[in-house]
Amino acid sequence: MKKDDGIYAETLMRSGVDEIWKRTQDPALHKLWDLRFSDIEYIPKKSEDEQQKLLYITHLGFGMRIEGEGESTGTATDDEGRATSALRFWSADRKSLIEEGSGYWRYVPSAEGTRFLTWYDYRTRFGALGRFVDRLVYRPFLRWATAWSFDRLRLWIDEGVHPRTTANLAVIHAVARLGIVFTWLWHGLVPKVIFAHADEQTMMIEAGLSVALLPLVGVSEALIGVAGLVLWNWRAFFLLNVLLMFVTLGSVAVTSPWYLKGAFNPVTLNSGMIVMSIVGYLAASGMPSAARCIRRQSKEEA
Repeated sequence: MKKDDGIYAETLMRSGVDEIWKRTQDPALHKLWDLRFSDIEYIPKKSEDEQQKLLYITHLGFGMRIEGEGESTGTATDDEGRATSALRFWSADRKSLIEEGSGYWRYVPSAEGTRFLTWYDYRTRFGALGRFVDRLVYRPFLRWATAWSFDRLRLWIDEGVHPRTTANLAVIHAVARLGIVFTWLWHGLVPKVIFAHADEQTMMIEAGLSVALLPLVGVSEALIGVAGLVLWNWRAFFLLNVLLMFVTLGSVAVTSPWYLKGAFNPVTLNSGMIVMSIVGYLAASGMPSAARCIRRQSKEEA
């Protein structure tokens, strides 16, 4: 396994090495922040001389789960207080794409706190098909999940926000953002591009615009929805959405006030979008983000 091909993540925390070590080496604490695992358990030793092994469990839903094992291959601390924990892991579960791998965690004291970083790589099963799925889907997901989990740990240690809370905030943010994205896509494509609804045409005429511009307006609205997905971590998207809701509502009130009296009118629609924007904006302030982590090795660490 080439080191350059592995998965790398690094974050800077204000805390010291001891606290980070505790929350990463204790299985009961580790499973709280690491998105990659649902449960982590010690496997009872057969003798005192045996290395401590771990059982990793990831629940897939509908009663399905994947199991894997890990074993510490050594820990070390140098004179400058830098600590390293090495691990190898494997899975005999045929549902697991990962067959075996190895990696390390490193804890590096700095003037700002502690650099906490990891590198690991693995070999897949299922031959060429497994390697293809890994490169296309699974490895990018693990890169994101590792970095996201590191930021979740940072928020727990540095900001005192429990991992369950940050996970809830991430879900709330996702629901709000996806609701806004869906609304922009639906109202841009369905009544303007696909069906060219009579109400939309009437409002264009009353605004002094050509009906021929209706598909262009619809595509523009759909692109705002797409931007909400592409710019997932851009928190200001919610503020932009609030501004657009006030602008569009004001425009309809001036040019087509009759439309405000109808069922499912712009007042209720735009108000709902504004509420979702506020909820999403507030949730985004405390949720983890993989974008805050370094995901490329420096020459020093390579």
